[in-house]
Amino acid sequence: MFTRVTSRSSRTPQLRTRAAVLAAGLGASVVLGAGVAAAANTVAATTTATAATSGVASAVEAQAAAQAKAAAKVAAANAKAKAAKAAAVKAKAAKAAAANTQKTAPQAAAKKAASWTSPVKRYQLSASYAQAGGMWQSTHSGQDFAVPTGTKVVAAHGGTVVKAGGNGAGDGPAYGNAVVIKHGNGTFSQYAHLSRVDVRVGQVVATGQRIALSGNTGNSSGPHLHFEIRTTPNYGTAINPVAFLRTKGVTL
Repeated sequence: MFTRVTSRSSRTPQLRTRAAVLAAGLGASVVLGAGVAAAANTVAATTTATAATSGVASAVEAQAAAQAKAAAKVAAANAKAKAAKAAAVKAKAAKAAAANTQKTAPQAAAKKAASWTSPVKRYQLSASYAQAGGMWQSTHSGQDFAVPTGTKVVAAHGGTVVKAGGNGAGDGPAYGNAVVIKHGNGTFSQYAHLSRVDVRVGQVVATGQRIALSGNTGNSSGPHLHFEIRTTPNYGTAINPVAFLRTKGVTL
């Protein structure tokens, strides 16, 4: 009778071979699993990065849009302020032009009036032109201004002195000390009963320039200035001086 004896040494290589195969398979599985996990992590990271990048881009776009909107708002405000400033400047210029126009008209009138002026200031009108009376040969030849002796007498208009001195400057003793001025418009002005004469024949005088001081010389009942407007330098050619000065813008 034979007894079958199995040798342990013959089974050992087979077990080892199986174990190696299992180990190899397990290792491959581990490696494969690790690769899949790594791949999954990479995809997740990429997705996260993409999402982050997309979020940043969206934020930048939103910020750019907000900045553009703000810039447009500022530009509109600046344009509005500039337009308002321009309108204000234009309105101010128009107002100034209107004020200048209103101011120029009176100035022009005043300038016209200033071309002729009253021969004295602070006076009272006394004997008038063509007034009858025993003191005159016929009627009064001028306009009298009652003023104190020594009152400044000025040229009623610019011109050249053609008569100056006593004896009525050649027109007779009734006028006392007198001055006659020739004007460019062909008229003459005469100033009489003066206490002092401050100009000489041939002297050019300006409107408003002092030519004498008032007095009481000649045929006079009291201190005053006798004033005439004449068509020649000589006695007998007088016209109404008040009416004449009125045409020149001077109201007495």
